[in-house]
Amino acid sequence: MSQPRSASTEPFGDVSHAIDLALFGALGDLAQGKLLPALYQLDREALLAADTRILGLSRHAHDTASFRQLVAEALDARLTDDEQDAESRTRFLRRLDYSPLEFTQAADYAAVGDWRGTATRPMVVYLSVGARLYGDICGYLQQSGSLGEHDRVVVEKPVGHDLASSNAVNDAIGEVFPEKQIYRIDHYLGKETVQNLIALRFANPLFGNQWNQNHISHVEITVAEKVGIEGRWGYFDDAGQLRDMVQNHLLQLLCLIAMDPPSNLDADAIRDEKVKVLKALKPLTPEAQERDVVRGQYIAGTSDGQPVPGYLEEDGANPQSHTETFVALKTEVANWRWAGVPFYLRTGKRLPEKLSQIVIHFRQQPHYIFDPDQRSLAANKLVIRLQPDEGIALQVLTKDSGLDKGMRLRPGPLHLDFNNAYPKSRIPDAYERLLLEVMKGRQYLFVRRDEVEYAWRWCEQLSESWQARSTPPRRYPAGSWGPVASIAMITQDGRSWYEDY
Repeated sequence: MSQPRSASTEPFGDVSHAIDLALFGALGDLAQGKLLPALYQLDREALLAADTRILGLSRHAHDTASFRQLVAEALDARLTDDEQDAESRTRFLRRLDYSPLEFTQAADYAAVGDWRGTATRPMVVYLSVGARLYGDICGYLQQSGSLGEHDRVVVEKPVGHDLASSNAVNDAIGEVFPEKQIYRIDHYLGKETVQNLIALRFANPLFGNQWNQNHISHVEITVAEKVGIEGRWGYFDDAGQLRDMVQNHLLQLLCLIAMDPPSNLDADAIRDEKVKVLKALKPLTPEAQERDVVRGQYIAGTSDGQPVPGYLEEDGANPQSHTETFVALKTEVANWRWAGVPFYLRTGKRLPEKLSQIVIHFRQQPHYIFDPDQRSLAANKLVIRLQPDEGIALQVLTKDSGLDKGMRLRPGPLHLDFNNAYPKSRIPDAYERLLLEVMKGRQYLFVRRDEVEYAWRWCEQLSESWQARSTPPRRYPAGSWGPVASIAMITQDGRSWYEDY
């Protein structure tokens, strides 16, 4: 066994300090499509130290020259002309090295130590690979002596397939890295609008003083995908929409909406409050599941006017699969702030739009003095859009203009569109922010282990029930907003999904 490296003399926390970044899975879609372009953007903004280096690691037999060429082509495909300049491009490509590595072969990891040489700068280990490999990679890096005291590891979701496998993966990582050096990414937490949600709630008394059951009627969270499986049928059929989206993205957004004010902006202060929300989620009893949960699976339909196959007709499909591609559910947070306020969550594939948004529905005024036939309008809505166009809109009522209108009401938005409000500022991609936070050593945008565990515990109520009953999911045509039952679920409460897309 190789001896461990000497402790790094440079701690994280200042981007003026150089780092080494070992990118496992460097030829995968995530690395080529998101991570390397994000690192280029950080370099372009002078946020990478001059001596920072990046090592691509993959099973494929490339060398550094061919790897740099592949990355150059990825940048050309994903960046606009305005986002590229010759100097930044040349500087970034020179940072890149490559080494082929078989992830399950301990001897191959000597290449990482050889690449690092005698450098004492800290290293970020980014695992852009399947979670089943996390423990092997961390263990072999440690055995090879490639790790130093200040090194960190970044892992992608989902961490495991269920609570048991999640604990096994986290245990394996935790044998090598302490929790303070583990960065579990949920890329939604890096979006500009999610950051603004924290500012909106806790910096503005207008909202902070009304963020409770006395003033909010209900909350919607929608994460809609227009695409289908995109060649990932094997992976997705093993996961399903509950594990792929609800267990992480949607529950993380729910936590940010529902959490109490943290004592400060430190990572653990924020994450402590998020854990309290997960622990307060009402259990999904069998009766509640029958009434308040809808799962679906898309059948053939149309998207952008073109015919598309159903889930069971996709390449490589198992025609007997009961895996869900759509989930809608109602839940509540059982605490003083949210008692009696339903949270409606909805996510699915092959829906009409690519859309991620949160809608906060405020209660109506108890005393209404305007036209009775307009009473249904008399409630404000705060719409927080994460994609495709990030922004925040507050739906308010004003008097309709015109001499013949009397006191007729007209709804309209007070709108903050980030693209239009800051036309000279490029909105950074979520991965740019997250990678920068890793380099700075700040964990508040990353998911702590107990968050993962409580989220799995809550979701397993559904997955275990579905598996035990073997009831097939409800069908919905591709290009629709899911099964009709998902509309009935919210309609039974006298409400409807917000659809001003």
